[in-house]
Amino acid sequence: MPSIKNYQKALLIALPLALSACGDDDTREVIVEVEVPAPVPTPVDVSYEVTVTNLTNGQPVSPPAIVLHTEGTLWALGEVPSVALERIAEEGTSDEFLTLGTVSAGGDGPITPGNNQTISVTIQDITNAKLTIAAMLGNTNDTFSGLSAWDLSQLEVGDSWTTNSPAYDAGTEKNTESAETVPGPATGGEGFNPTRDDTGFISMHPGVVSADDGLSTSALTVDHKFDNPVIRIKITRTE
Repeated sequence: MPSIKNYQKALLIALPLALSACGDDDTREVIVEVEVPAPVPTPVDVSYEVTVTNLTNGQPVSPPAIVLHTEGTLWALGEVPSVALERIAEEGTSDEFLTLGTVSAGGDGPITPGNNQTISVTIQDITNAKLTIAAMLGNTNDTFSGLSAWDLSQLEVGDSWTTNSPAYDAGTEKNTESAETVPGPATGGEGFNPTRDDTGFISMHPGVVSADDGLSTSALTVDHKFDNPVIRIKITRTE
């Protein structure tokens, strides 16, 4: 009897049948099709390491939010920011933003000037996910930086890609730079406020002015000013 291979095979069963018309035994072959379901494949992990480096001299970068998603964008220039992004841009809180994708991972603390942080994230069976990153510049009203919907299909295992990212203005809070509205260590002011009083859309950030350069409402100094780019992002596919 032949064995079953490739999950489906004709199985031959010999059945002895007695023929009444003659005294001899006769054997007929009956073909029975047997279908064996294919085994469920074991999920394959697709893993990345994302390293974010703070390029500023006086701005702490909030713990980066790393999100892998399969469709659309989570933020883009000219668009109205989501409340989840507003929370990052105004107070560095990423809990809500991290729920927006298929898989996500957050940093474990602020990144001080000149330092970096590496975050690992894994998704199963998907090599063409999009990668979005967002993190706040702490000594500002609503400044953030990051990467929007970068196509990870460009990376094979062992490949790396590096880019520098500028500062963006979430457009949710006026850039008064006041002690009451800047949440970072320079002032310790208010974080997220649901009231939006600025342009209402994401744009390139004009930069910190500071009290030293004549902004009467500012509690910041020239030490908190920054040039673009403000962060460096390195993505490596590890698995």
